[in-house]
Amino acid sequence: MSGARPSASDVDVDLGRLFGSLLRNWLRIVVVALCVTAIAYMLASMATPKYRAETRILIETRESVFTRPQGTGENERPILDEEGVTSQVEVISSADILRDVARKLNLAEREEFSGGQMSTVGRLMVLLGLKSDPSQASVEERVLKALREDLNVYRVERSRVIVVGFSSADRELAAAVPNAVADAYIAVQEEAKRLSNSDATEWLEPEIADLGQRVKDAEAKVADFRAKSDLLVGQNNTVLATQQLAELSSELTRVRAGRTAAEAKAAAIRDALASGTSIDTLPEVMASAMVQRLRERQLQIEADIADLSTSLLSNHPRIRALNSQRGEVSGQIRRETQKVLAGLETEAESAKASEARILGELDVLKAASARAGEEEVELRALEREAAAQRALLESYLTRYREAASRSDRNYLPADARVFSRATAPFEPYFPKVLPMSAAAFVGALLVMAVITLLRELFSGRAMRPAAGAEFLMVEEVRMPAVAAQAEPAAATEPVSPEPEAMAEIEEPAEEDDAAAFQPEAIDFQEEEVGSAGAPHAGLTVEAAAERLISGGTARAVFISPEGDEATAASVMVAREVADAGLRVLFLDLTYSGAASASMLESSYYPGITNLLASEAQFADIIRGDLYSDCHVIPVGTADPAVAMRAIDRLPIIMSSLTTAYDVVVVECGPTDAEGIGRVVGEGTEVLVSYIEPDEETIANLTANLAAGGYADILMVTPVGHTPPPAPEGRSAA
Repeated sequence: MSGARPSASDVDVDLGRLFGSLLRNWLRIVVVALCVTAIAYMLASMATPKYRAETRILIETRESVFTRPQGTGENERPILDEEGVTSQVEVISSADILRDVARKLNLAEREEFSGGQMSTVGRLMVLLGLKSDPSQASVEERVLKALREDLNVYRVERSRVIVVGFSSADRELAAAVPNAVADAYIAVQEEAKRLSNSDATEWLEPEIADLGQRVKDAEAKVADFRAKSDLLVGQNNTVLATQQLAELSSELTRVRAGRTAAEAKAAAIRDALASGTSIDTLPEVMASAMVQRLRERQLQIEADIADLSTSLLSNHPRIRALNSQRGEVSGQIRRETQKVLAGLETEAESAKASEARILGELDVLKAASARAGEEEVELRALEREAAAQRALLESYLTRYREAASRSDRNYLPADARVFSRATAPFEPYFPKVLPMSAAAFVGALLVMAVITLLRELFSGRAMRPAAGAEFLMVEEVRMPAVAAQAEPAAATEPVSPEPEAMAEIEEPAEEDDAAAFQPEAIDFQEEEVGSAGAPHAGLTVEAAAERLISGGTARAVFISPEGDEATAASVMVAREVADAGLRVLFLDLTYSGAASASMLESSYYPGITNLLASEAQFADIIRGDLYSDCHVIPVGTADPAVAMRAIDRLPIIMSSLTTAYDVVVVECGPTDAEGIGRVVGEGTEVLVSYIEPDEETIANLTANLAAGGYADILMVTPVGHTPPPAPEGRSAA
């Protein structure tokens, strides 16, 4: 045995054959698509046409700069955010507005809103409890339900526009309903403003009367307190005592400055007189008119003395007379300086007396100013209270006059306007007969194409083995040849291969139970080997089949050293034995699966690899030959690597199959003695099939089999064999 054929994971899709199925079945695809299109066209043509119209409302504040209430700025306008606009959508869809619209348009008189007559299907659903009886509801509830089903109110994304759409079989009604809903919404908005304005007016009237009285009381308190406290207000709204205190403080500062200046001047003159310093440096003395005349006289005398000294001696009577006059003038200057000093001292004393008097007056004014300050604080509090009450009264009066004028003039604009009214649509939006028919045609084509492709894939006709893929089952993992044979079966009579019988021989799936079926646990018997040590002469297919039947062979293991072409001998022998009336099973263990491919409709059935990989049961892998009563187990579609992990279960499987069938024919392909070690057993016949044998190849194979313990082999050739007529109900091979 050389291996198993490619698994499903190593299978390629034949795209040419796959898409060629569309061309082969184009007529059926087109006919089905045309039938579906005709049905869709008929249904669309029979459907009641529906018309749709839309009215658009813009949510905005309609107050202008001229009508906006006084004191309301642009930033104080109400903010219409996303939640606010969404809330208006709910208001438009409210039951009150829809009820007004239904009453205005008399929708209860229309059959599509009142409910009309129920269909037979509808009555049956009501009887079964799957639907409520609409006749149990009131006419108003039925009208509102039908109106809500056809009404669509939504907000345009990222805007303050609300769309009111309505669909109906009546094109005029389709435009009338959204317009009526928009008008009702605007009326509701205006009425809400009117009620708000009326409530504000009713609330302001008693508040204004109460505020007027409170303003009078506050102003009376201010006047009474001012009269009792005798708070006299001078310049700059300052209390008279405080103003006098400020003026007296300024006077005290001036007197102190004068006294200080007079004392400083007197001290300077006194120091000058004491030290004999010239009085020319004393501005206060030089400011005296008498001193200035005496100083001029003194300078004149000194000038005369200077002139006469040039011609007269110092003892001259003229000079002595002038010196005497100069001394007298100096004495007069000194006396005048002392008078100036006495005046400055008197001025300093006078300033000191004034300072003492002002200080006394300041103490009195401070006490009076403190009392006035306390009284002024209380007066300011009373004035603030009166001013606040007066400002609130003026604000209320302004709002009351504005609200009253709006009510009188009936100017209460809603914060919304209709900028696009619905008009009666010309074409229905449903059904679109041609687009729906075209969509049905295209959809039917696509569905039929997909169904055709899937059918081609699942049937296996569009599959082909991957190029160059080789999957070996036994050749890849060589195990030592099993020298022992399986124990003889308990029953010698043929066992029925029905699924019920096969269930008794299914291998355990559990890992612990599988351990009990290891090859070491089976007591194989040594196969009888011919003594000749050479193969028998070549046999025909008929002779080989007769040899197996007459010899009571339980297993016929075929080796085909020439490859897939020589495997035809094993197939022909299996059919010959089956036609003889025996129960025959053909097991394909070749790597390509070519041996069983000619016996089945498809080469992609589950087989021996799926059984080894625990992916299938016996009943799933055994199939009937197309041209005989022989049963077939193909290679299968499982991953060979997974199947090889359970290769030790193959002897157990062979033993079970030998028990269920009279003859098990195993095709191993080009292999050797080690490759067939797991499939031989009691009653096994080893056969070598060939077409044009190579003496060297046959000699090497015979020597290998003899060394492995298989000396008694049969040579079989399919050349010259003519298949018998196919049984009734089967095709000829």
